[in-house]
Amino acid sequence: MARESFDKEIQFLRMLVLTGGAYNRQQFAERLGISVHTFDKTLRYLKEVVSSVYQRLPQEESKEFAESLRFNYYESADPLLLFLFRAKSLKETESHRLSLILTSLQEQTLTAMELLDVCCCGLPSDVPLPDEKTIRSDLKYLEEVGVIRREPGGRPYRYTVQNELLTKLTDAELIDLYDFVDVMANTQVPSVQGYLLRDSLKKSLAARSLNDDFNSEPFLYKYHYFSRILDEAHLYTVFHAIRHRRKLRFLYFPPRKRKSYASKNTNPLFERETEGILETVLPLRVVYDHQYGRCYLIGHNSRQGIMKFRMEGLTEFEEGDTVPEEEFARKLQDIEEKMKYSWVTDTGHPVKIRARFYHPEGAPANFVRERVMLQGQWGTITEEDEASFIYEITVNGITEIKPWLRSFGSSCEVLEPLRLRREFIAEWKEIGAYYASVRENL
Repeated sequence: MARESFDKEIQFLRMLVLTGGAYNRQQFAERLGISVHTFDKTLRYLKEVVSSVYQRLPQEESKEFAESLRFNYYESADPLLLFLFRAKSLKETESHRLSLILTSLQEQTLTAMELLDVCCCGLPSDVPLPDEKTIRSDLKYLEEVGVIRREPGGRPYRYTVQNELLTKLTDAELIDLYDFVDVMANTQVPSVQGYLLRDSLKKSLAARSLNDDFNSEPFLYKYHYFSRILDEAHLYTVFHAIRHRRKLRFLYFPPRKRKSYASKNTNPLFERETEGILETVLPLRVVYDHQYGRCYLIGHNSRQGIMKFRMEGLTEFEEGDTVPEEEFARKLQDIEEKMKYSWVTDTGHPVKIRARFYHPEGAPANFVRERVMLQGQWGTITEEDEASFIYEITVNGITEIKPWLRSFGSSCEVLEPLRLRREFIAEWKEIGAYYASVRENL
């Protein structure tokens, strides 16, 4: 019997999106490192999660699992895995209980004992009844996350819903707030919290019957960085370990491996060697790569020193021992010194890059210069004339900055170092050769 975790659903969905349905069941299971039976079981489970998340929506708004995976070019579809964040955030009993508590507090202020009576009378017969300790624990949790607040006065304390953000805004202000949250959730990191807030605002707009004036989606996002959303399932675990200076133990599947997950079998008869690497590191930083939309964990290992991991390959997290504050500060300072000139995560020898960027001819705005100024990090423009400008930057190695320079196409000419210039010349010649055989009169 296999003991699985949330990691399987993450890697399952990641591969399902990236392969676009190109694999059959057998190929998919082999690449993921699971059996075909586990593949079918996981697919059934995901369908159940989708149906439970959307079961309260009207029939015309309900979603099938296939529709959740479908990419619609003209609509801002919910990012994949967002429904799993909703489903995994609470146990089923907690979901029933907290929903009943919040519904009751919207109508009036109540004490813990009054809420206990409400739950005992209102919960379904197949859900276990809570005790006073459970209700008080729920109230403490809801108060900590800012959903409810305690009213002034002595004991017994009375609680009410804290929803002034929605109730005290005018219709126009609420629409503006939704638009702002929609933009930030689609463009900033992390963003899952923003998507959940966007859903709450959308429900509030629907309750005010503003759909005609609102039009639901004023901004159209054509592509979501799926890995970015998927990686957020582990971000908070990593941040918690960094904040408390605790080591992390995990199973890592490097990009060069053909597998991205392996089932954890407890039956010795079915035990098999995994292709993952078991690592224990002290996490120090998380770096986000805007070029590819993915996160990296930077940590320190007593045996290998500084280590870098792509977040998408991390599974089976376990927190370890706490390190002294002085040791953590010393290792963090070492990381920051070595990554001072890292374009993303490279810790190689510093190299000075000089490139000439050409202004776009006849364009109403100089989007090339604007993009260089926006994305060029600590680089500077040293020379400029009517046709072009020189951009200089010192980075650790040329590997990570190379895709960014290449993305400008003919608008960028690398001047230094000579090795990088020759590499670009060879690449462009190779690309040009692909079109050499095309007839001119085609």
